[in-house]
Amino acid sequence: MRAASPAAAAVGGALRGGGERGSGGGGGPRMESSDLGGRQQGPIWHRKPGPAARRGVIVNIIHSVKGYHSKTIRFLNVAFDSSGDSLLAGDHQGNIYVFDLNGNRFNLVQRTMQACTALAFNLRRKTEFLVALADYSIKCFDIETKELVSWMRGHDSSVSSISVHGSGRYAITTSTDTAQLWDLDTFQRKRKLNVRQSVGIQKVFFLPLSNTILSCFKDNSVFAWEFDTLRCKYQLPTPVEGSVLLYKVFAVTRDGRIFVAGGKSNHLHLWCLESKQLIRIIQMPAKVRAVRHLEFLPDSFDGGSNQVLGVLSQDNIMRFINIETCKLLFDIGSHEEGISTAAISPNGRYIASVMENGSLNLYSVQALTQEGNKPPPPMFKAVEDSSKCTSEANKLTMRVTSGRSEWPWKSKGSKIQTRLLKLQVNTSLENKENKLPGGLNKKRLRALLKGFGEYPAKYRMFVWRSLLQLPENHLAFSSLIDKGTHSAFVNIQNEYPIKSMKLLRVLQRTLSALAHWSAIFAETPYIPLLAFPFVKLFQNNQLICFEVVATVVVNFCQHWFEYFPNPPVNVLSMLENVLAHHDKELLQHLITYSVTSQVYAWPLLETLFSEVLTREEWLKVFDNIFSNHPSYFLMIVVAYIICSRAPLLHCNQTADFEYFFHHRNNLDINVVIKEAYHLMEATPPDIHPQHMLDDFIPLTKGQYPVFNKYPKFIVDYQTQEWERIRQDEIEYLRERQLAHELEAKAQERKAEDEAWYRKQELLREAEEQKRKMLLEEEEKLVEQRQRLAAVKREMKVKELQFLDASRRRFLKYQQDQHQMELKRLDDEIARKVSMREQETAATVQDVEVRRMELESQRQLFEQHLIKDQEAVTQEMKEEVDARRRKVDLEDHLVQRLMEIDREEKQKAQIVAEENLAKAEQKCIDTDWRLQVLHKLRRDDQDREKRYEEIAKLLHDNRVKEAELLKAMREAEEKKWEEVTQKKAQLEEEQKAAAAADEYRKWFLEDKMNDALEMAEKLQSEDGYFERLRDLKARRTERGIELQQVPRSGNVCLNDLSASESSSHMSLGRRREELACQERELMAEVRRLRQKLTSRARTRHPPTRFPATKWTP
Repeated sequence: MRAASPAAAAVGGALRGGGERGSGGGGGPRMESSDLGGRQQGPIWHRKPGPAARRGVIVNIIHSVKGYHSKTIRFLNVAFDSSGDSLLAGDHQGNIYVFDLNGNRFNLVQRTMQACTALAFNLRRKTEFLVALADYSIKCFDIETKELVSWMRGHDSSVSSISVHGSGRYAITTSTDTAQLWDLDTFQRKRKLNVRQSVGIQKVFFLPLSNTILSCFKDNSVFAWEFDTLRCKYQLPTPVEGSVLLYKVFAVTRDGRIFVAGGKSNHLHLWCLESKQLIRIIQMPAKVRAVRHLEFLPDSFDGGSNQVLGVLSQDNIMRFINIETCKLLFDIGSHEEGISTAAISPNGRYIASVMENGSLNLYSVQALTQEGNKPPPPMFKAVEDSSKCTSEANKLTMRVTSGRSEWPWKSKGSKIQTRLLKLQVNTSLENKENKLPGGLNKKRLRALLKGFGEYPAKYRMFVWRSLLQLPENHLAFSSLIDKGTHSAFVNIQNEYPIKSMKLLRVLQRTLSALAHWSAIFAETPYIPLLAFPFVKLFQNNQLICFEVVATVVVNFCQHWFEYFPNPPVNVLSMLENVLAHHDKELLQHLITYSVTSQVYAWPLLETLFSEVLTREEWLKVFDNIFSNHPSYFLMIVVAYIICSRAPLLHCNQTADFEYFFHHRNNLDINVVIKEAYHLMEATPPDIHPQHMLDDFIPLTKGQYPVFNKYPKFIVDYQTQEWERIRQDEIEYLRERQLAHELEAKAQERKAEDEAWYRKQELLREAEEQKRKMLLEEEEKLVEQRQRLAAVKREMKVKELQFLDASRRRFLKYQQDQHQMELKRLDDEIARKVSMREQETAATVQDVEVRRMELESQRQLFEQHLIKDQEAVTQEMKEEVDARRRKVDLEDHLVQRLMEIDREEKQKAQIVAEENLAKAEQKCIDTDWRLQVLHKLRRDDQDREKRYEEIAKLLHDNRVKEAELLKAMREAEEKKWEEVTQKKAQLEEEQKAAAAADEYRKWFLEDKMNDALEMAEKLQSEDGYFERLRDLKARRTERGIELQQVPRSGNVCLNDLSASESSSHMSLGRRREELACQERELMAEVRRLRQKLTSRARTRHPPTRFPATKWTP
C-alpha cells in the first residue's frame, strides 16, 4: 500500500505559501549511491533510504568503468513498465539494464553495442521491450532469455519516440520525417504516415484508453486519427492571436481528455479534446524560457483526470504544478545537478531522471510531496482589476504562483471582490472542523458511511489515514526502530507462535517501537493482542501500522492504564453503568452468576473484537469507530452485549460466559452498529462516556507525544525489578560460566595426566609385544621354507599332468572342427536347393498374377472405351442443344431491340411534333407582328395625306389592338397550359425510359457476354464465327449504325448443312447491331456519370486537409 498519494500531496502543496521551489537544497541525510561498475547483476541499494532522504532521492545510479582511463558511461533513456515497479535504462554504449525496485535487484539484459534513442517497456508480453537504436532500427528483446525477438527497419532518421497502444499489441515509432505503425504480434509494419518535406513531424502517439492516434507537426497543426480506419477525426483549431507558440513537447492525461503542449516559451496550452477548444494558458515563472519535457503525475484516486503536471525547462529543473490551481507543488533538479530527461512510473510512486552528468536518479514521490505539505504563514494577495486584460489570450492566461492562483474571472469592483473574500473566509471557518487531510470531509464521510454501512475496500486505508490524521513521522519512527528489539519481546514467538515469519517480525518491531516510545507497553500483557489486527492489516507499511496503533492507544484507550497492572476499572465501570441503564435484567443475570465486567467486557476491549468478529465484520466496526467520538468504542461493546442477551440469559456457568466472549458468535454486526448509535443518542449525559473521555487528538507531527498516563511508580518499580532480576541473571550466568570454565580446566589437566601415564604404559606393552612377535616370526619363517619346498615338488608334477591334458584336448578340438565343417557344408547345400525351389514357385506365381493383371487391364480398357464413347455422344448432344438455345436467345434479343427501337422512334416523333407546334406558333406570332409593322409603316407614309383621318384610324386601331392582345393572351395561356402538361408527361416518359435503359443495359451486357463466350466456343470447334474476334476487338469504337434484322432469322442448328450460309450472315448482322447498341448505351452512361459528378462537385466541395496520407 502506498504511503502517500499525489492527490494528498497536491492538496498539501496547494497550502504552501513561501518560496518558488518546494524541495530546496537544504541539508539532510546523505542519499544512497550505487555504482554498477562491471557487474551484470546485484542489489540497487544496500539500505533503502526513508522518505526524508535528501531532496527525495532514493538512490543515485552511475555506471563507471575503471582502468587506465577511468570514465563514466552516460545513461540516455529510461522507461517504466506498466506496473511501475520495474525500470528500463539504456546508456550510450548500448547497455540495457532492468531495475526491479521491489526486489532491489538490477540485471544487465542486453548489449546492443550502439546508443539507444528511445525505449518502451509496456508491451503485451511483460518480459519484452522495444529499443530504438542509432542505426535507425527498432529491436525487440526478452529480458528473461536475453534473446533478440524481432528486428524492425523502415526509418531513414533517428527514432525519437515509441508509443504503445493500451492493449500492448501495436506501437507507433516517430522520427522527424515519418511515423510508422507496427503490429507487435507479427512485428510487421501496418501503415506509414507520409508528409511533405516542408512539414516535419514532432510526435505521433496513442491517446490513453481510446483507439485514437494524435499527430503533432512542426507547423503547430494537431490531427486526431481513427486507429481502425486511419480516418481523420478532427483537427485542433489555431489558437487565438497573441498566444501562438511553436509546439515542441506534449502530454495527455490518463483519461485522454486534457492535452498539454509547450515549446520555446514559458506558456503552456491546455486543450480539451472533447470540445476541441483551448481552455487555458498557463504562464510558468520568468526563469522558464523554454519547455523540454512534459509528463503528468498519475494518481490512483483521480479517476485518470490527472491534476499534477511535471514541466522540465531549459534550466534543467523539473517543476510540478497543479493545472487547476496553477500552484507550484515541488521541483526536482538544480543548476548544479541538472536533469536531461525524466519518466514517471504509472503508479505514481517513483520519478526516474537522467541527469546532465550521465547518472540516473530515482526519486520518491512520497518524500517530495511531504516536503510540500508544510503549513504556510498567512498570505494576502490583492485581486487585480480584470479590465486591463482585453485580449482573449490574456483572459485565458493563468500564472503559476506559490500562493493563490489567478483565475480568469471578471471583477466588477472592489465591493464584489470584498464580498467574495469574506464568503471564502466564512466557508473555511465553517468547514474547518470537518476538514481532513487528503481533501476529504468528515461530514461527507459520515454520510457515506451511514448510506453504505462501510467504506469502499479499495479506499478504506486512505480514509482511515485521513480520519486518524496520521503525521507519518519517518525520522521519529526510524529512531525508534533503530533502537532494536526490546528485551520484553525478544522471545515473543514462544508466547505467540505465528506461522508467517514476516508477520512475526513486523509484530515484533511494532511492539518494540511501542515499548521504546513508552515503557508501559513493555509491561502490558495484552498489547500484542491489541496491536495484532493492525499489524496484519498494515504489514507492508510498518510506519502506518505503528502510528495507527499509537493513535488507537492514545484516543480510544483513554484511562486504560491508570490502574495498571489491573484492568481499567474506571472504564469497565462506565460500561457497567451504561448497561445497567439500558438492560437491567441482563446485568442482574450476570451479577447473579458472579460474572463481572472483567469477564463480559474486558476480553472485547483488550482484543479490539478481533476474537469474536470476522475480518469483514471487524473492518466494518472500525469504519464506524474511527468516524465517531472515542466513546463510540465503549458503546459498541455495550451494544454487542445487549444484542447477545438471548444466549447470555441461557448461560448459567462461568465457563460458558468466558467461552462466549472469547469465540465468534452468530450475531449480525449491522444490528450491533445500529444499536451502538442508538446508545450514543439515548444514554443520559451523567453516565455517557462522551463526557468522561476527551475528543479525538491526532499524533503530533515531527515527534510523537509523550505518553505517561499510567502509574509511573508501578511501571518504574516493575521495570527496576525486571532490571534487577535481569542483572542478577546476568551475574549468575557470569559466575556459572566462570565455574564451568574452572571445572573444564581442571578436567582438562586431569585428562592430560591420565593420558601421559596411559601413553607410557602403552609404550612398554608395545615393546614386549614386538619382542614376542619377532620370535614368532622367526619360527614361522622356518616352517614356511619347508612348506615351500614341498609345494614346488607338487607344482612340477601338476605341470607335467597339465601339459598332457592340453595335448589331448587340442586333438579332440581339431576333430570337432572337421565334423562341424562337414555339417556346415551339408546345411549349405540343402539351403540352396530349398531356395531354388522357392524361387521357381514364386516365379510361377508371378507369371500367373501378371496374366491376371493383363486380363483386368484389358477389361478396364474396354470399359474406358465405352465410357469415352458415351461421353463423346453426350457432348455432341449438349453442343447441339447449346447451339439451339443460342439461336433462340439471339432471336429474342433482336426482337427486344426492335421493340426498343420502335419505342424510341415514337418518343422522337412525339418530341418532334411538340417542337413543330411550338415553331408554328412562333411563326404565326412573327407573321402577325410583321403585318402590323407593315401597316404602321404604310400609315406613316400616308399620314401627310390623311392627317385628318389619323385620329379616327388610331382610335379604331387601338380598339382592334386591345381585342387582338386579349385574344393572343388567351391563346398564349392555353398554349402554356398545354406545354406544362406535355412537359410533365415528357418527364414521366423520360423516367420510364431511363429505367428501361438501365435494365436494357444490364440485360444486353449479360447476354452479350454469354453470347461472346458461346461464340468463342463455337468458333474453336467448327470455325463458324471468324468475324467475332474482329467485332470483339472493335466493340469500343463508334460509327456503326443500327441495321434492321429480319424477324425470320431463326436458325436451327440441327440442320447445319441446309442453312450454313444464311445463318452465318444473319448472326454476323445481329452481332454488329448488338455491338453498336452496346456502344451507344455505354457512351450515354458515361455522359450521365460525368453530369452527376460535376453536379456533386458543385454542391459539395471536398474538404481540404494538409498533405498527409496514411499508406499501407
